[in-house]
Amino acid sequence: MITADPLTLGEWTWNAQSQRLSIRVDAATDFQEIDGTWTLQSVSKILDGLSHQRLHKLFTGHRPDAERVSCRLELSTGKVVSLTGAFDGAGSAEGVLMRRIETGEWFADPAGAELEAVFQPIVSLKSGRIDGFEALARWPSADASRPDGRQERGLATSMLMRASESLAAWMMASGRRDLFVNVNVTAPDLAEDALVTLVGDLISGHAFSDGQLRIELTEQAALRDPDAVLKTVEALRDVGAGIILDDFGTGHSSFEWLEALPADGLKVDADLIAKLDRSRMQTILKAVTTLAHELGMSRTAEGVEDLGRISLLKELGFDYVQGFAFSKPLPAREAGELLKA
Repeated sequence: MITADPLTLGEWTWNAQSQRLSIRVDAATDFQEIDGTWTLQSVSKILDGLSHQRLHKLFTGHRPDAERVSCRLELSTGKVVSLTGAFDGAGSAEGVLMRRIETGEWFADPAGAELEAVFQPIVSLKSGRIDGFEALARWPSADASRPDGRQERGLATSMLMRASESLAAWMMASGRRDLFVNVNVTAPDLAEDALVTLVGDLISGHAFSDGQLRIELTEQAALRDPDAVLKTVEALRDVGAGIILDDFGTGHSSFEWLEALPADGLKVDADLIAKLDRSRMQTILKAVTTLAHELGMSRTAEGVEDLGRISLLKELGFDYVQGFAFSKPLPAREAGELLKA
């Protein structure tokens, strides 16, 4: 274990063959929650969403031999670390875990460049048509440098504005007033005083009905400051936003949050949907959707990649499905064309 530098928390390795990230954290630090061997999907449970996207892009994109990287990650607890190291010729990598953000070759957006907003359809199992979209951030280039902190803090604002503009355009083109769009927010976003005002202005400015602009938040983000989050969520609902509890089934107190959060819907995590063939998982999912129905919440299955599972998901009580079985995330114009089709 590397301990000479007080900024060094430990070591990490990425095994390209097994697709596993191993992190060894110095026992003297307070970062033990990230110690262990992870898949990219499993490690996302302790990261804010944007950090998960960075990590996935780092290890799944093509990397030249001996390329040095420094990947900033924000944990759901608010701590910030960076993975600093280099790739080898076989796609694996190793390096050290740093307490502070280091300069280096980042892979997000070049300074001054804008992120793209893309949209993945959310399909109704009742009607078989697209009823909404989830807005996702995508970097236009794979080999760009990371934006500064101010750009990153403005991501939620940018995504909310772009998603709202796109929703208004889809409504006008299709004549449908029942469409909705989901936007992810992180714990720091929820702490911003201006968030509720912005959401309220977008809803009134575009004449959206209640629940058309929906805020997705994870339990990990909510647990950062539960009392403050509950106040923010209530304020968001007061201005007309819908609230969706994302990644349900992965947190240690998800059922507690079903009671505590005045949410309008939940999205069952893709890891659980991937185990749909197991009879015990079917029993669990049926219980979850029944409970959510009794609480007046919509139920969405995430990560659906097989159209053959649609009938079973409907039988288990889901209202909506989302995943590559229907469409990859698309730019707003293409999403609108898919909506018309």
